[in-house]
Amino acid sequence: MRVGALEARRWAGLVFAAGPGDGIGLRLVFTTPDGERRELEDWYWMVSRVGPHAPDGSYARMEFDLAAEPSPASRPGESTLLLEWSRREGAVALRAVARAPGRVELAGDDPWGWKARWEEAPDGWRVGLGDMEIAAALAPRARERATAVVAWESKGAPSRSEAALDRARRLLRGLDRWIDDARADWDGRRPRSSGAAEGLVEAVTDNLMWTVLLQPETGRLYAPAGRRWIFPKPRDGARRGDAQGDGEPLDGDRDCAPDPDDWTVFGWDSFFNALALATASGRLAWDALLAGLESRYPNGNVPNWRSRRGGTPDRSQPPVGSFAALKLHLTCPDADALAAARPGLRAWNDWWVADKGGRPRREGLTPGLFAWGSDTALVPERGRLPEWEVGASGHQRAAWESGQDDLPLWDDVEWDPRRETLAMSAVDLCSYRVLDLECLSRIARILGDPAEAARLESERRRLVETMNRVLWSDAAGLYLDELPGGHSTRVASSNFLPLIAGVPSARRARRMVDVLRDPARFRGEWVLPTISRDDPAFDDQQYWRGSIWPPMNYLVLQGLRRYGFDELASELAWKGALMFLADRRRTGFCRENFDARTGRGRGRRFQSWGPLFALGAIEEFVDACPWRGLRIGSRLPAFVAGGDAPVDGAVRARVERLLVAGEMRTVELSR
Repeated sequence: MRVGALEARRWAGLVFAAGPGDGIGLRLVFTTPDGERRELEDWYWMVSRVGPHAPDGSYARMEFDLAAEPSPASRPGESTLLLEWSRREGAVALRAVARAPGRVELAGDDPWGWKARWEEAPDGWRVGLGDMEIAAALAPRARERATAVVAWESKGAPSRSEAALDRARRLLRGLDRWIDDARADWDGRRPRSSGAAEGLVEAVTDNLMWTVLLQPETGRLYAPAGRRWIFPKPRDGARRGDAQGDGEPLDGDRDCAPDPDDWTVFGWDSFFNALALATASGRLAWDALLAGLESRYPNGNVPNWRSRRGGTPDRSQPPVGSFAALKLHLTCPDADALAAARPGLRAWNDWWVADKGGRPRREGLTPGLFAWGSDTALVPERGRLPEWEVGASGHQRAAWESGQDDLPLWDDVEWDPRRETLAMSAVDLCSYRVLDLECLSRIARILGDPAEAARLESERRRLVETMNRVLWSDAAGLYLDELPGGHSTRVASSNFLPLIAGVPSARRARRMVDVLRDPARFRGEWVLPTISRDDPAFDDQQYWRGSIWPPMNYLVLQGLRRYGFDELASELAWKGALMFLADRRRTGFCRENFDARTGRGRGRRFQSWGPLFALGAIEEFVDACPWRGLRIGSRLPAFVAGGDAPVDGAVRARVERLLVAGEMRTVELSR
């Protein structure tokens, strides 16, 4: 039985899934004194603190502000409703307590329109699910408190038909002690951080665990881009709008429609989410990575996004899957999972260079280099597209493939209708390709295929040579996009991606880092802006036009570590983490991106890759690094302040019970 808040709108509720397409649900309903009901998606606007969530479901907590209006304009305040649940063998206890006038109730329902229906029973409900009997025992109604125990048993003789309900009733009598003990138990054994790192590990584990959802037709768990990134069913569509600075898109930037599809998987989000989930559960991390790969089309394309009824067969997203799989295997070793991932990773790698009109599918201006694109013939018909994609130009679709949807670098690039790519050779895509080939080669060696490893390594070396010959600008000290008229003059944070791919020589890497250190370009109190601070688009601070994004910070950080720029890497890691944690403490949110002028969170309130900022700093304590092996320890930068002042006056930061490379680690850092 899979149990959890596994349906996107169910911030305050549970799904009980006995198998693919078979299950039942509970949801919390709050009715205000004036009769207004708040349920399902309303809870999103009232989340005030995303609490702990044990990977085994033994304890979970979420807090809501009932004074907040369920609308994009609301802001969290004092938490006035506490929801907790706990799983043990064959049963789950749930408790919701409100500290505001109104009525708290539990409602039984059928998530995703499943066929099972609760039937009334004395003091509760029951239902049959396959060979299971499931029952809910409800406590007598109290206006500001709702409690229940749900239990399940295998169906047997008629005399056992009441077994699940009887057990639920018995367990209900000890519900408060059960949940309180579960909270104390998880608090005593969970990974945690303290001192100058207070809340660091928890910010990753809590947010990612509350992001895990279910694909109902298969029973697979996955990690979406966020609980509100489930796209509408193709026949519905949604109104396009503009992202609202430090608020939410109007529904327009891919908001959750009234009738959402059953699931939506995003390409590179899935792989970043897997790395972050590894701090909580290796098994869930591998599930998320494999779910991302399973979204691919028969031709090998892992798409920009795919839902149960829709998707983007015309385009992909940055190929970071092999990097994530290799790093995840080093962090949470699992040869079987790595072997299961390899065929999908190889097929995706081949997709980028598959023949298209006599040339590789995404060939750039110079043969052997690459450009973002879209296969026009594969764009779904209008009725299969969300409204904001209807009529999108090839240029826009290619920009979506890059993952940096409106990056200013694309402003100066024409669409090549013959090649169906942007008319360029893109530094970022070429770097991703080099990284993909290298990581696939290493995976092949781990799995005992040296011939495949050698082939991939040979292809990688050829691409590195071409990048160094065509894309390097000695005048700029950077690799720059190739345009028909020569090198681009615009520079983004993604121009530093050759570092993670191991492309530059040591001398060139130092030149690149000199640019990164320049406060007029990229360095500053708030880092790393997506476009250089001296670019005319920097002040837009709209989406990828100057804002700070978790994946770019994380990838550039990996590159700095690869080349041994440890001091600068530590600065970038901690500045990103402290910015993220300060916003989380102030708002309770897990933001999509940040303003590079103020450090304020922007975009989605709860974005699954937001914790990459914190993960980068966790890796300052202990990291299973593909390039340098197991790394333990570093020095805290001078700007990192401590929590409670220690007796000796030293600033320290500590992480405890972090599972890395098969061992539980506790590491303390100081200046």
